[in-house]
Amino acid sequence: MKEVRYFYVPDALHTNALPEEETTHAVRVLRLQVGDEIMLMDGEGSFHRAHITLSTPHHCHYEIIETQPQEPIWKGRFHLAIAPTKLMDRMEWLIEKATEIGFDEMTLLDCQFSERRTVKLPRLQKIVVSAVKQSRKAWMPDLHDMTSFRQFIDRHPNGHRFIAHCYDEIPRSSLFEELRKIPSSHEPDAPIIVMVGPEGDFSIDEVRMAVSQGFVSVDLGKSRLRTETAGLSAVMMMHLSQQ
Repeated sequence: MKEVRYFYVPDALHTNALPEEETTHAVRVLRLQVGDEIMLMDGEGSFHRAHITLSTPHHCHYEIIETQPQEPIWKGRFHLAIAPTKLMDRMEWLIEKATEIGFDEMTLLDCQFSERRTVKLPRLQKIVVSAVKQSRKAWMPDLHDMTSFRQFIDRHPNGHRFIAHCYDEIPRSSLFEELRKIPSSHEPDAPIIVMVGPEGDFSIDEVRMAVSQGFVSVDLGKSRLRTETAGLSAVMMMHLSQQ
């Protein structure tokens, strides 16, 4: 049986053509023809089974056969706020793997000790789209551009909020154990937010600021982790604790 290919088509029900990049992949790379079946992902919770009605080098049209609403595969809304690494290939790896595992939002932080203060957001968003298709996720996560530490704290006064750091002089508890305390019946729209610092960690003043605003001081275990490993560990803990 021929494998059904997945394509990301925002607002799939209100158009009949694949976006330009998806058209190139469908027609020039996969060489799909009229009549071939494809699956559309709208990023808003539904898959759409369709077949191709037009296939030219620059256009690929479709007709939807069936809409398949999907059920969320995790409880709550997972938000990872993390300072990008100096080497962007490490951050790209994190974004790809975290998307495959699953999160709802990721904010890129500009902190006192950050070694990178700008990113190419369109490139990172393409990685998210590719990973969503690879892992067959029904919802497209939100990826937010660089935001200052203070702005992020001020913009997120609610939810289950945690800041992970390595300062022994500030009492910390286990992130996983804290996450397990969140009742399974908690409001689905209330975010679970975990902040992970840059390669030199947050400054101690940043940690104190976050704690003073209600963030819970946590660690990610006994090992000292690289930024991208810490971010992926936090996403995994969010999933495992809420099962």
